[in-house]
Amino acid sequence: MGETAPILYERIIALRGPCDEQLKAPGAALLLADARGVRSVKVIDDFHLQVCYDLREVGLEQLEKALMEVGFHLDNSLLSKLRRALAYYTEENRRASLGIGALTCAQGCAFKVFANRYRQISRGCRDPRPEHLRRYL
Repeated sequence: MGETAPILYERIIALRGPCDEQLKAPGAALLLADARGVRSVKVIDDFHLQVCYDLREVGLEQLEKALMEVGFHLDNSLLSKLRRALAYYTEENRRASLGIGALTCAQGCAFKVFANRYRQISRGCRDPRPEHLRRYL
């Protein structure tokens, strides 16, 4: 296994309901599909999705924090919290044992994870004129 070989992890992210239709698993899958390091996303049901990602680029903690920043609610049952803590711990140890720096996400985690998606979507507030024309009006 070389240095550039991906370290793939497959995890299930559990969301909490009731919530808006946009804040269910299909909405989260759309956001995560274009995130850096995410290989695949599969919707299991309205509140569960399966994510396959490369640990060298992103971790479960960053993905879940990014989802929380944009309004998704994670399942906070005791079993889910234990699974989440164990996954964070094992991923952090795996990265440390391979000599890969720790993934940090102090603030702006959602923008870091979803930057590619954010750049691709068109938003209604954009001025279509070139920069040099905007300064003269």
